[in-house]
Amino acid sequence: MPNSVRLVFLDRPQKANALDSGCLEKLRRDFEALHQDPDVHVVVLAGKGKTFCGGADVAELKALNPQTGAAFVGRIHEVCKAIRDLPVPVIAQLHGAVIGAGLEIAAACDLRVAAEGTKFAMPEVKLAIPSVVEAALLPRLMGSGRAAWLVLTGEAIDARRALEWGLIEQVCPDLEAGVASLVQTLLAADRQALRMQKQLLQLWDEAPLSTSVAASIERFASIHASR
Repeated sequence: MPNSVRLVFLDRPQKANALDSGCLEKLRRDFEALHQDPDVHVVVLAGKGKTFCGGADVAELKALNPQTGAAFVGRIHEVCKAIRDLPVPVIAQLHGAVIGAGLEIAAACDLRVAAEGTKFAMPEVKLAIPSVVEAALLPRLMGSGRAAWLVLTGEAIDARRALEWGLIEQVCPDLEAGVASLVQTLLAADRQALRMQKQLLQLWDEAPLSTSVAASIERFASIHASR
């Protein structure tokens, strides 16, 4: 990858990259450190081993009480927030399985590219808990009905259906080549404009139309004022 591209990994391959508190803390630190990196243009988030993420660590889930449970899901949210707050695009490079909290983290990324055969699921209801925190992004990506199907049934969908439903943007027979091609496309864009566009996308997602339009005009004018 070019020097302006940063790779971040979920790195518990022996546990299907299941997310425990230590893994979540490391991910949060990794993304928050990138906020201070003036040279970064694009970030790619991937999972080591045979799968992107098998979800939250079941052993840790079983030991939670009300206080530690709130803290645990808070850590998931902190990772997702660090990704969403990053001023540059983040690509989720997805393979194997993208489950539960792993899917929430993927949803927090700006673009999602998956290998053929990747499975996606939000199985929390089958574990007697609801899907929470950044699962709230799913209706915005997929529409309310399809998001409801995922979180209410707990059933898995494959990459082709995830693409059809709007959960991901691309399915690639060669995942690394597909992501590399997308990275090159983003690198061809002006860095300042790309950062501004990510800010606007988030604003458009959350603010009323009038606020979004006014902010867009202001950003457009500021680009020309700096030239």
